[in-house]
Amino acid sequence: MRQITNFEPPQLNLVADVGDPNDFDERRFINLSLLSNTAVQLKDKVPRGPHVKEAISYPRAFTGKDIVSTIHNIICRELSRETGTTPTDRRAAILVARSLQNSLFFMEVEWGSKQLQDSVEDVYMFLDDTEGSSETPIEVTELPTGVVTVLAKCYSPCCDIGLPGSCYAYDCPRKVGLSQLPSIVEAPVRVNREDWSRKVPQKILASLSQNEVMRQTIIRKIIAKEEQYIEDLDLIIEIFINGLRVAQPPVMTPLILEEFIEEVFGNIHDIRDCSHRLLDFLNVRQREEHPIIQRVGDIFLEAATEFRNVYPTYVGHHPLAEKRMKQEIEQNPEFRIFLEKCTRQLCARPGTSSSMRPDLKLYLNRPAEHLQRYPLLLDAVYNETEPDNPDCEYLTAAMKAIQALQDVARLRTFQSAMGKGTTGRWQWHDLVGEDLTKSLGHDEFQRQSNIFELIQTEMIYVRDLENIETMYVRPLRNAEPPIIPPDRLDQFLQDVFHNYEELHSHHRRLVNKLHELQREQHPEIKSVTAAIFDAVLNFREAYMEYIPNYPIAEYRIEDEIGQNEAFKAFFNNTIRHPDAHRLDMKNFINRPIPRLLRYELLLKQILSLTTPYHEDRDDIPAVIEAIKSLGRETEPGVASAKQKVELWRYNSNLVFKAGEHVDMDLLNDQRSLIYTGKLLRQPESGLEWNGWTELFVMLFDNYLVMTKPTEKDGGTKYKVVRRPVPLDLLTPVNFSDSGIQRNTSILRSLRTQNQNGSEQRERSDSASISSRNQETNDSRTVYPCTIHHNGRLGGPYILYAETAAIRADWKRKLDEAIGLRKVVQESNKVFEIESLSVDTFLSPPVNTGPNASAWHDGTFFTGKVTCSVPFNTPDGRGLVAIGCAEGVWIGYRHDSRSLRRVLHLRMVTQCAVLDDFGLFIVLSDKVLYAYHLEALVPTIPGSTNASQTPQRIHSKDVQFFSVGVLHGRTMIIYMKKRGNNDSVFYAVEPVVDKINEPPKASASLFPRKNRADWFRLYKEFTFADAYDLIFLKAKIAVLCAKGFMIMDLMDYRSVTIPQRDHSGHPYLAKRCESSRPLGMFRPSEDEFLLCYDEFGLFVDRHGNSSRSTGIIEWEGTADRVAMHAPYILLFDTRFIEIRQVETGRLVQIIPGTDIRCVWDGRTLDGGAAVVPHGGTEDRMIQEPRVHAVMNLPEPPIHAGIRNVRGAVQHVFELFPTIPLYLPGSLASPSTAPYFPLSFSPPRSPPLRAHHI
Repeated sequence: MRQITNFEPPQLNLVADVGDPNDFDERRFINLSLLSNTAVQLKDKVPRGPHVKEAISYPRAFTGKDIVSTIHNIICRELSRETGTTPTDRRAAILVARSLQNSLFFMEVEWGSKQLQDSVEDVYMFLDDTEGSSETPIEVTELPTGVVTVLAKCYSPCCDIGLPGSCYAYDCPRKVGLSQLPSIVEAPVRVNREDWSRKVPQKILASLSQNEVMRQTIIRKIIAKEEQYIEDLDLIIEIFINGLRVAQPPVMTPLILEEFIEEVFGNIHDIRDCSHRLLDFLNVRQREEHPIIQRVGDIFLEAATEFRNVYPTYVGHHPLAEKRMKQEIEQNPEFRIFLEKCTRQLCARPGTSSSMRPDLKLYLNRPAEHLQRYPLLLDAVYNETEPDNPDCEYLTAAMKAIQALQDVARLRTFQSAMGKGTTGRWQWHDLVGEDLTKSLGHDEFQRQSNIFELIQTEMIYVRDLENIETMYVRPLRNAEPPIIPPDRLDQFLQDVFHNYEELHSHHRRLVNKLHELQREQHPEIKSVTAAIFDAVLNFREAYMEYIPNYPIAEYRIEDEIGQNEAFKAFFNNTIRHPDAHRLDMKNFINRPIPRLLRYELLLKQILSLTTPYHEDRDDIPAVIEAIKSLGRETEPGVASAKQKVELWRYNSNLVFKAGEHVDMDLLNDQRSLIYTGKLLRQPESGLEWNGWTELFVMLFDNYLVMTKPTEKDGGTKYKVVRRPVPLDLLTPVNFSDSGIQRNTSILRSLRTQNQNGSEQRERSDSASISSRNQETNDSRTVYPCTIHHNGRLGGPYILYAETAAIRADWKRKLDEAIGLRKVVQESNKVFEIESLSVDTFLSPPVNTGPNASAWHDGTFFTGKVTCSVPFNTPDGRGLVAIGCAEGVWIGYRHDSRSLRRVLHLRMVTQCAVLDDFGLFIVLSDKVLYAYHLEALVPTIPGSTNASQTPQRIHSKDVQFFSVGVLHGRTMIIYMKKRGNNDSVFYAVEPVVDKINEPPKASASLFPRKNRADWFRLYKEFTFADAYDLIFLKAKIAVLCAKGFMIMDLMDYRSVTIPQRDHSGHPYLAKRCESSRPLGMFRPSEDEFLLCYDEFGLFVDRHGNSSRSTGIIEWEGTADRVAMHAPYILLFDTRFIEIRQVETGRLVQIIPGTDIRCVWDGRTLDGGAAVVPHGGTEDRMIQEPRVHAVMNLPEPPIHAGIRNVRGAVQHVFELFPTIPLYLPGSLASPSTAPYFPLSFSPPRSPPLRAHHI
């Protein structure tokens, strides 16, 4: 048996060394349920060493704790391999160890009969384990036998599969583990320490001095107190921690429970383990030096080193643990009930004092209390120790180490407080001893205090950043009902708090570094410059983004307070939050800005107190310069943001008169405020100077706005006194006239000049010059500024500046803004002009008489161009037909030279193409014709099917026609006048068979023209004073004097829109009656835009006004309106006005002379009335849908050809373009790919209902 036990086959090591792939782990064949297998493993693995008991040293011995720990490790390893679990319960190991003890596998060195305990009190040895050479005979020990049922494997064959839940056995170890073990209640091995002297021989006791007897008594008391302390720690773990985990019903959810245990109990397990080890060392020392313990100081000195890793963390976190526990008690009634049950359970334990009520708070304070007792107990031992005892030095060192440990714990307490509470307000001198403060010089004392202040204020700053989350962000997200509408909440949080989380992460890392420096160097910190410098370099980009956003954030808060009563209440309530210190939200989001300045101030103070040769003398100036540089680099962004916010404030405070609201797109990210200032307006009646009006004029990059400021509700409102002038239509006229006296009316000024004319002429030149200088310097002298608004409601405006310098500034800013506007519009225009014809169509000058030479010099005047239409031939050629007073021309698009007159007709006013039928429809001299396209533009040589003779659809008084598809029918609806007011409409549809029928020879000299040949009448109806007709999806819209008549051709039912009796817009009826309807468009499913010649109006399906802003005034007087989704184009004779169809916002002005629309984009798909799919700015149809004509300023001059007299008409199409923007996003400085240092503020406010 001895040979088997000690046999170690060498070939196994050899195989292992070469890495044989067939090698196997012999532990796979160990069966822990067999006591003999466990015995062999125990003998191989239990640690052996010399142990002393009763002054006798036993080599190769081990304690009961060593046995239990070894067996427990063996069990854990095997169960982890087999079941994937690692038990922490040591009961199984104790049962196996006691079975081996009963089998006499090992013995107690004094042959005691006590049952084995999981402690270091008793020392054991194997019977055959003695030191000596291999030849020394040793006694053979028989291996114990038996079965450990709790460690037996499951009998189920499917249990080995390893699938969870696959075993059907009720007591399967995979399911129940070691829960079936019997309960082992062990009373701690405690000796009556107070009666130690009774067990000491009288001879030895008599030889001891009284001090030594007292010393031994104190040492025994220390051991007893440590045992009691460990019992209390065990109670915390067993009753509170484990009790929380197994409580039924659960006190908290599992996720919250583990977080709560971590926050409240911290590293209590580590503290218990340290105390266990300390007690083990004390018990071993007591056993080895019984009956007189010579030394304990070395044990406590060693323990102090280990305590440094656990006690400061626990004690420092203790205030936060108490706070967390208090919050849970207040908020969780289940937790209160649980604590009450635990308290009753503790009170029922034997030995509990009836006067003391043990609770969790008392037990959580035990580690800090016990740590404070160590120096007192050791000092008592030291006072009773003889001076020549070597333990004195150990005791002194241990007391200093533990006292220093308490200082570190106080430092941890300060750090954990993060500037809050009494401990958070501790100063540097509160954490260091008085001896140290006296030993330092004044400058170094102040320097350490300033370093401490820097760390302390950094902690407070980080806590304030954390309070942003707890006080504002989280409550706003979780509010029920929502404080801010969910669709705006994320954007609001982004705009207000921006990247505060990024700032917090940077400064949290800085605080951790500073805390680490404190723990390493406390109480005297050499330098914090490196940590600050590293942080400045890291958080630079975060501050570059955050600081320019502050004006935006402040504006968002103020705007939300003014618009949202719920947010206003929330804003005021948070001021009363305990962590707010009576400060509001704006103070918290402003904290990062003064923090940078505070760094500079504190570092300068530290530098002034630093010794000449200290490294900080060179390092601190570099840090200060980096912080200053950061501040300088954020200034442009802050200025830009302030300007943007100022623009937004003006936008929200502008007040328009009823029905005169103008959407100037001031919330666009690209908008900028160029200039603002005060100008004067002279009273129109010529009254005295006190009748002058003081205006506040705003010059944006797209509009000039004249307002009159008024104070209202504690703020300033700006009433718009004149319609805002688009810079595209603004012309500076005169800024050079001499100043006038504003205290004299114009009439009086002229009269005074006439009466005193002779007197003024008699003055000398020098006196005249002196008088003029005096007049110029008079404070009542004002300087006229004349501008011209080229729109319908514009005209000349004369404003007055108070000084010549102010006038010069306005002139310079106006020129700058107009020039910038031209550049921006040229780069971002939505339509460009593409020529269809430049020199084909000429009209005679206006003053040309019937006998003028221009009619006889060979010049061919085509007259005014009136219509056009693009079309494609069957062979794929893209052509355009252009009608004028002298006929119809057809040619290739964009090739003016290819145009040829194909129809010699007079006074052509309209034309259209029916592609599916191959027909060309033309209205000439109020006669409506239909032509075969093949006859006009042959595509098949020699084709005889196309009749050269046109069909007269109607031969008299046709005013206009419209083509479209309704209910699957292609129709032509034309109107003719009957009487003075009646408009008779005829709806006809083409007949395919008749159209494609070959022409027949007629025997009659004058063939009869019958409308029924190619077309047949479908419907006939009458309206009064109709101007136009538009095809809708299922109905038609007739534009007449009453407005827009929506009619169903199936039953002739009609309804008139808009509803003019709208209570919110009393002026609507009058405006509609005095204006002419031009077009009707559908920007969305539930809304229509009705276009009149002077304004536009959004209405719903029922014809009621759908926008609170009322009507949209056009800049010009429109003759026609067209649409190229998502834009509408309004044609004034002076310019083309392009607006967004969804908002009515002005986006482009195309100037010209005698501009007319000749094709408005109407096709058979009804595109003139409905926004086509994809008609957005991002998905805009790229084919031209609108044609127009304008007169060129001068006729083109060709080499060798004399100038043509008359007006050259430029026919063109409006080609959509892709707007050009600067590369990168202007929404955020941090996301710009090309310009990372962009100083544009984040974004404009979201549009609200009243902005639309």
